[in-house]
Amino acid sequence: MNPGASNLGEPNATAIAFFLAFIAVTLAITWWAARRTRTTEEFFAAGRSIGGRQNGFALAGDYMSAASFLGIAGLVSLSGFDGLIYSTGWLVGWPVVLFLIAEPLRNLGRYTFADVVSFRLRQVPVRVSAAIGTLAVVSLYLIAQMVGAGNLVKLMFGISYESAVVIVGGVMLAYVLFGGMIATTWVQIVKAVLLLGGAALLCFLTLSRFGFSPVQLFAAAAAEYGPEVLAPGKQVANPLDAVSLGLALMFGTAGLPHILMRFYTVPDARAARQSVFWATGLIGAFYLMTFVLGFGAMVLVGREAILLVDQGGNMAAPLLAEVLGGTGLLGFIAAVAFATILAVVAGLALSGAAALSHDLWVSVHRRGDAPRDEQILVARVATVVLGVVAILLGILFKGQNVAYMVGLAFAVAASGNFPALVLSIFWRRFTTAGAVTAIIVGTVSSLVLIALSPTIMVDLLGRPEALFPLKNPALLTIPLGFAAGILVSLLKPEPSALAAYDAKERRMIMGSA
Repeated sequence: MNPGASNLGEPNATAIAFFLAFIAVTLAITWWAARRTRTTEEFFAAGRSIGGRQNGFALAGDYMSAASFLGIAGLVSLSGFDGLIYSTGWLVGWPVVLFLIAEPLRNLGRYTFADVVSFRLRQVPVRVSAAIGTLAVVSLYLIAQMVGAGNLVKLMFGISYESAVVIVGGVMLAYVLFGGMIATTWVQIVKAVLLLGGAALLCFLTLSRFGFSPVQLFAAAAAEYGPEVLAPGKQVANPLDAVSLGLALMFGTAGLPHILMRFYTVPDARAARQSVFWATGLIGAFYLMTFVLGFGAMVLVGREAILLVDQGGNMAAPLLAEVLGGTGLLGFIAAVAFATILAVVAGLALSGAAALSHDLWVSVHRRGDAPRDEQILVARVATVVLGVVAILLGILFKGQNVAYMVGLAFAVAASGNFPALVLSIFWRRFTTAGAVTAIIVGTVSSLVLIALSPTIMVDLLGRPEALFPLKNPALLTIPLGFAAGILVSLLKPEPSALAAYDAKERRMIMGSA
């Protein structure tokens, strides 16, 4: 593809038609869901009425974000083999969720992961610290989604990046404010089907250019850009960086608030396990396809053309669609990417709203005694606040690669939320002070080291070098979160928490019935 030959950046009638069709369908879903969203349980957990297979598709829809579709394809197209670390890292996190987290989470909690961590501990300090951890992860994750959304809508509608971010934020607010988790779930299911279908179509058309042989595709990439595109070291040259990023992606999944929240939408633990089974299969198939899309964009579009449109490489997949099927396919794929972003942003906003309303307002401020109408009102106000924050963050971080930004969100989740969750479920001697320390130390240390890393100091601020050498801090901060929680629990025992462990264990295994 010749640089500058793309129609990206000009209003695309096909894309606009698909955008409007998707928004019309999802707003109809929201209207239907709003009529069924009257209680807090329906707003945050869809009345626990979602089946295992449906929730598996919704989990996949929640997880396959803009970072997955736009970011990984862009990273692979620009750096080659190293982009695979994101595909495999995000996928291998799911066995951790399946075998460690899914069943205890469903049996012990109501709406948020803080319900599980605080189950036998003192409510107020644990919920405050858990809300801090949740909001830190949600904020970082929102950056990636809003940056991807802004670039996409800007290029499809021919409007400014800032206006595009505001439009996406406004549509997302409509879903969550009125439809709650019921609307969000069905939007995510629709989005998962569209995304898997769109990626499969692009894969088929890409491989058809190379005799349906991935080997020929990789050989063409090596012939054009050198054999180093098929070898590690282009994106992650430091082995410690590679290990650190892998740990963040693997364990961060089990600490993501919007993913953990989905397990409360199913009726029982069996359905929770079934959800993970379906999600793992769907996500695995999708990530295999993103690798083909990245190399396809590298060969058929060209790095120069990709960088000309977006320095972060986020538009590689839409550009590939334009090469393979003209403006019609470009419009469809852009609309699919738009659906991807809206669904994930809605899930993130809902989990952040749950932290603010359920954990902070109802459980801490009102001590668990708040009328139903008040809980719903606070949840909706919290959603508006998060929507405004998402818009501002999207504008501030314009130009960043979205897969990269989500990798940092995973590091924060793996460092703060994951240690507290695992220790509270499986360690008898875990205490309130230990839980608070694990969350705060893991979250704060990861945020501080991200701020001192090359990602921020060199790439964003333009400094010659960074104070912390690793691009992703998880190698240091995950052990630090565990160590802080264990050490403080041993130094400051809590007899009441110890005595309540057996009841918690029964509930974890048997459920609440």
